[in-house]
Amino acid sequence: MVWAPPFPRWLHRPGFWDPVHLLQHEVGPGFSVALVGSDGRERPLRRAAPGPGGGEPAVGRWRPGRLVVAWLDERDVLVEERRQVLPGGVLESAWHVPRDFEGHLVGFTVQPADATDGVEGTADGVGWTRTVSDRRGQELVLRMELSGSGSPAWRRVVPSEGRGAPEWRHSPFAEEAGGGAEDAATGVFFGPDAEPDAPRSGWIWIAVALPLAEVDEDSPPTIRLALRVRDADDRRARTASPARPAAGPMGGSAWESFFGDFPRFRCGDPYLDRTFDYRIHGLGLNRIEGSWGPVRHPAIAEGPEYFHVPIAYSAQCHMMEMRWRKGGREAWGSLLNFIANQRPDGSFHGRLYPERLEGTDFYHANWGDALLAVDDMHPDPAALARCYEGLSRYARWLTAERDPEASGMFTVTNHFETGQEYMSRYMAVDEEADVAGWRPRLRLKGIDVTVYAHQLFRALAAVARRLERPGDEAEWRELGDRCRKAIDERMWSAEAGLFTDVDGRTGERTGLKAAVGFYPLLTGGVDGARLDALLDHLEDPATFGTRFPLPSSSVDDPRFSAEGIWRGKRRNCPWNGRVWPMTTSHVIEGLLRCWRRGNSRGNARAGALAADMLNRFARMMFTDGDPARPNCFEHYNPHTGRACHFRGIDDYQHSWILDLLARGFGGLHVDAAGIEVRPLPGGPARVSLGQVAARGCTVSVEVEPERVSATVDGERFDGPRGEGLRVPWAS
Repeated sequence: MVWAPPFPRWLHRPGFWDPVHLLQHEVGPGFSVALVGSDGRERPLRRAAPGPGGGEPAVGRWRPGRLVVAWLDERDVLVEERRQVLPGGVLESAWHVPRDFEGHLVGFTVQPADATDGVEGTADGVGWTRTVSDRRGQELVLRMELSGSGSPAWRRVVPSEGRGAPEWRHSPFAEEAGGGAEDAATGVFFGPDAEPDAPRSGWIWIAVALPLAEVDEDSPPTIRLALRVRDADDRRARTASPARPAAGPMGGSAWESFFGDFPRFRCGDPYLDRTFDYRIHGLGLNRIEGSWGPVRHPAIAEGPEYFHVPIAYSAQCHMMEMRWRKGGREAWGSLLNFIANQRPDGSFHGRLYPERLEGTDFYHANWGDALLAVDDMHPDPAALARCYEGLSRYARWLTAERDPEASGMFTVTNHFETGQEYMSRYMAVDEEADVAGWRPRLRLKGIDVTVYAHQLFRALAAVARRLERPGDEAEWRELGDRCRKAIDERMWSAEAGLFTDVDGRTGERTGLKAAVGFYPLLTGGVDGARLDALLDHLEDPATFGTRFPLPSSSVDDPRFSAEGIWRGKRRNCPWNGRVWPMTTSHVIEGLLRCWRRGNSRGNARAGALAADMLNRFARMMFTDGDPARPNCFEHYNPHTGRACHFRGIDDYQHSWILDLLARGFGGLHVDAAGIEVRPLPGGPARVSLGQVAARGCTVSVEVEPERVSATVDGERFDGPRGEGLRVPWAS
């Protein structure tokens, strides 16, 4: 469960009124809190003024695990509220109230009557059943409870017409004069004229009051809304009870533990340092434990709202980044979840929903590189064998279904399955590619999916050799060689100076310049004049050398739009010119691999450009360029760096910038033989990275202007900065 409302409207009210998301299901409203005097009148609260220098007051602060809000009442008395999302589906609003307050602390909510049932009193409050639907209409039945930290002074439930808002003066409770009798069975007041069998329309108002007379400094009153998910058929509880849970995954001090499992990155540049830390927060926010039906392994969701499920296209990113967490459980889990639910034909689901595996679509992804990256840092023979079997089935499906003619190039059948819709590259082979939805109508041999296939075949060959399967290894090498030859001979466009897609009907190159045309850099096989041509494009503002790297389609593309306008309409997910961190990560990754190949002129140029792009990439992801306001949206304007705030989807885990900072500027590369420290040229003068948990060892790195050092399990090694320091694992 995550509270990250895309368009919050009620942050100026106490509590959690803006909706919460339980995986991909939106659940709202939440609840608000009012201070109500003994006379029944609300004591209105307002946010405390900022502290000195425009900063937050001492008790107005945000941390990943909590939000502490300072309120002032009508007498300017300071009251503190602490909001937390706790394990077991608990939204908690805890209050520190001065002793001289009289009356009640009241938590209240409204629930839609047509989706609410089974309202009843509980030991500490009021419970009910709520049915919610995701954007595809899939229903999920929840058990919810509004409760307090002790015995309530009173509880009320009132069906109502009218408006449902977190304003006490608009609630039916504000007009009560103490009349009415409590139901002996439930202890809940339903109003003198309640009609249980009346049509289900309007709202159901629910309130639970705690007496302020019982407040003491060691036990502040607490209001919390607990969501318990129950099976829709037999109503057996599937998660923790609504009683206050002990600290668990991402609750209490677990946030500190989560951060502590990652290395610290420090270089003195506030943008880079903050980007690294903020990325860890985003990964933690979107972590899923792995106990939801098909989601059997801990993993990372792509983002908040309806992205809050494992998605194949972004899983490769999560594998690259979560390998930097001690143990690598989520890194392995991000692939194992898809293998555990592999379709009978060998393909993967595009998304893994907790209640179903229908309507999941399909996405291509770079599984091969991600698998080897995780195995380099956290080898797990059993997991590797499972992944090999699953990816082998996937590779054979890919070959049979997407390259039956054995061309070495792989077919894209619709513009959604690449994760990159609304681009000229599809229109080159079908003028209606953008209106066909998910229907398989294209025959586009995609440069991106062909590179993914090449990397997959190469990874499978390497694993087959380790598993002593020479027949498999030969098969994968043959497929990889065919793929490599097709990329070199059929997908390079001398006219465009870039790799391009191929029309599957005619076998002709489309010549359309898109950012995916740089993806062959990942293969390690681009050098000489072709490498120079690619680097020229990345530096040329007329094609891909924009202020913020890099546009998804070339600036000179006839359908290019920095604002994301496609056919006269601003799209949610346009790839005709916007900067997508996913694509930028691919291209910087490719440049970094060129740099590591050696010190040739082209490789050195690639390394310098990688450092420059990584710097600009990080700076793009700050609102108004303010280093105190990091963000991570889906896409950005390549000229201004402005994010797609209109989407409301921040904390979107669709890239691997943490990994690029650790390897690019920290210079640390880990494999089965040992470590290499080789930071990019032109990066920060000084970088500190550690402690890194890798292959059962603890590694730290220090980068200085002229030298680098590495400490492996307490033993220190030094070398010149530009040459690359290699340290083998102890035998």
